[in-house]
Amino acid sequence: MSELNLRRLRYFLAVADTLSFGRAAQELHIAQPVLSRQVAVLERELGVVLFERSARGTALTDAGRLIAEDGRQLLRSAGALERRARQAAEGIERLAIGFMPGLLVTPIVQGLRQSFPDIRIELVRTGWDDQVETILDGRVDLGLVRLPVPRRGLQVEVLFHEERVVVLSASHPLATAEELSPHTLAEYELIQNPDAAPEWRAARLARGLPVPAGGDHPHEVEIKLERVAASSGVAFLPASTARFYTRPDVVVRPVPGLAPGPVGVAWAAGRESTLLNRAITLTHTLRASLTTERVLDAGTAPAGP
Repeated sequence: MSELNLRRLRYFLAVADTLSFGRAAQELHIAQPVLSRQVAVLERELGVVLFERSARGTALTDAGRLIAEDGRQLLRSAGALERRARQAAEGIERLAIGFMPGLLVTPIVQGLRQSFPDIRIELVRTGWDDQVETILDGRVDLGLVRLPVPRRGLQVEVLFHEERVVVLSASHPLATAEELSPHTLAEYELIQNPDAAPEWRAARLARGLPVPAGGDHPHEVEIKLERVAASSGVAFLPASTARFYTRPDVVVRPVPGLAPGPVGVAWAAGRESTLLNRAITLTHTLRASLTTERVLDAGTAPAGP
């Protein structure tokens, strides 16, 4: 097989994402015949058929689905290599740390600056949609992530488990309760994917209530809280995230029957450097110091009345 052409791979992925040569060509700003020829060349180079074309439309073959999955990873790795090469050319030692809302990176930053006084540290706030993507494409060197995450292309270690709580509108009928249970909360709308709260799902089924499909639920914490504040719906959040987003129209209540959520550290598989290794070592100090109690009390005021 000849050397893989990344441009052709990008063209193929554009068609794989849209399942339309016409729409993909428009997105790529090239003529459709050019796109078709480039995909055909890639098929010859790989020795496989990537798409099934029929009157009903375009579909990926089994080989196409596999190449699409591997190809996305390859393009992310290529992008990460380009970023690191540019940074090395600048002659500046740099480390980008990603973190999910509520997770504290200050101990890591302080430890790195003690060991590497001239280092440039960048902090990247991530979300559920991109906490892995930012590591794979090189925007982040080390990420504090909320698990589970897809582990392909990553090295992941669990650091600790954190209490999860429920957030409700300040005017919610249950807002004054000292603590709540999944059974009590089961009758109320869940403003997130039910897969994120199997205890709520089980309680709802036990009460003979239908469980809504996954649907299009918001991933952004800010949007979840806006919807909670404006309705009788509820959402489950890591305790540190709920405390980080303290607001007067939302209250936070403990839910003893809710399983804690794991927090981990992740970095690109195969990456190794003195700086990265030191940062990984520093995250392990969080395993002992960032217990649930410390996360709850770290510089935040109680949420709600």
